[in-house]
Amino acid sequence: MGIKIISDNRSARHHFEILETLETGVVLKGSEVKSIRQGKVNLKDAYCRVDRGELFLFQCHISPYEEAGPMAPDPTRVRKLLAHKMEIDKLAAKAQQGGLAIVPTKMYFKNGKVKVEVALGKGKKLHDKRESLKQKDAQREAQQALKSHS
Repeated sequence: MGIKIISDNRSARHHFEILETLETGVVLKGSEVKSIRQGKVNLKDAYCRVDRGELFLFQCHISPYEEAGPMAPDPTRVRKLLAHKMEIDKLAAKAQQGGLAIVPTKMYFKNGKVKVEVALGKGKKLHDKRESLKQKDAQREAQQALKSHS
């Protein structure tokens, strides 16, 4: 069946230098899955935190499913992420030791299941952000030059 990307957190790549990624499952309610299938997810302000050995996703906005009625869950509720304990402990240790952040980078369907890609990121300074924008512009111009030349 493969992978179908639902939401991509591009601002995470802008604000953080991604060092390591981890694929996790996510605990959802039924109507949330239907809303995700419609693509009504926003990961822009989302972040993750390890609490008592468990990984949680905060500020991820999943719009309520219209057909759910008044029983729809809170759109920004805290959701538990599913990963092996050893992976969570390793991620938490690196985040505490190096002053790194745990941020969600993608939400996607993999073989019918909702997955969240979580990354360990180091915050970029302003000059780093400018440098990465310059590199993107240079690559874009090179691609356009190749297209116009062909």
